[in-house]
Amino acid sequence: MNKADEFTGNKTEQDPPKRSLAEWVTLGIASSILAVILSLVGYSWLKDENQPPTLAISNNEVTREIKGLYYVPFKVINTGGETAESVQIIAELEVNGKVETGEQQIDFLSRNERQEGAFIFSQDPRQGKLTIRVASYKLP
Repeated sequence: MNKADEFTGNKTEQDPPKRSLAEWVTLGIASSILAVILSLVGYSWLKDENQPPTLAISNNEVTREIKGLYYVPFKVINTGGETAESVQIIAELEVNGKVETGEQQIDFLSRNERQEGAFIFSQDPRQGKLTIRVASYKLP
């Protein structure tokens, strides 16, 4: 440097800054974490996240009678990839020509989530034909 450069504070030669061992280790760890996060996001996106909801109903539990009413428990599970909102479940019971219906509304079911509920009928479901099904849902 000449005297004028010393006076103004200008450097004529630029030395690249040297990185310490701690900076290199931190850069390596941060890069590794970022690579893991990006690969997990990519894997979950490619695997089955883009599959629509698949809703299944089961009512394997025993119907119980309480004060002349028949409680029919059910379970619904979403085995698909996306969340389902406003899941509507309908039950129809036909006994000796008389039809009783019931409706349930489940706010949302995320992937692999289960919800349980029960339909209540005034007639014995064991004496007739009971149908429980998912009628509709909407995507978030």
